[in-house]
Amino acid sequence: MRILLTNDDGIHAPGLKVLEVIAASLTAPENIWTIAPAFEQSGVGHCISYTRPLMIAEHGPRRVAVEGSPADCVIAGIGDVMKDPPDLILSGVNRGNNSAENTLYSGTLGAAIEGALQGIPAIGLSQYYGPANARAADPFEASRVHGADVVRRIVEAGFETGADYPLFYNVNFPPVMAADVKGTAVVRQGVRKGVHFGAVTDTSPSGRPYLWIKGGNQHVPVAEDSDAGANLAGMISVTPMRADLTAYDALAKVSEAFD
Repeated sequence: MRILLTNDDGIHAPGLKVLEVIAASLTAPENIWTIAPAFEQSGVGHCISYTRPLMIAEHGPRRVAVEGSPADCVIAGIGDVMKDPPDLILSGVNRGNNSAENTLYSGTLGAAIEGALQGIPAIGLSQYYGPANARAADPFEASRVHGADVVRRIVEAGFETGADYPLFYNVNFPPVMAADVKGTAVVRQGVRKGVHFGAVTDTSPSGRPYLWIKGGNQHVPVAEDSDAGANLAGMISVTPMRADLTAYDALAKVSEAFD
């Protein structure tokens, strides 16, 4: 099995090393390509850089840095670097969760979406941070220990790559150490009600104003049957997704307004 690895934290990110360990348990080393952003691309979503060229640089055998987004990396891998398409795309392991509304901003998931649109099975993997693991020697321990088994089970479940909008998967490991993981839950995308990104203002030493974009509280109570709810309960969440954003429940009502 030929596997393309990418992320949105950059080619030197510790979570990418965890992903390489996961991939190495699934296939031979010569079947693994790491094609990741040259620098951090967190929060870029499914952005692609079609208005400028992309510089690429080799960092070793089957290891390439791309000056672009995670989706760019997938396109570069399929269209140039790998010569033949991969059988599986793994994106991550992200530093921080991509549960609930974070899914919509995630460059990690952006790579998985691009893989699905290209008809290639794709999985995004992220490691939730919290008091139980954030300051640990290995905050990625839960994903390192449990990641390979989760990926194998997803591959067994399938991807429906022939569909108009094929499945891809969003996996989030809970904010606990590996021994405290309570299992795996296949759940829907959740929502942290009232939690939004915001702007924090400040002034530079030269007197010019600037902004930081700041995330909201990731540990607020959420529905138990959702990805974030499962994660905060100590469980790995697996969420099958599609890139189709149509609100099917609203089609009929909106159509009446145009009759």
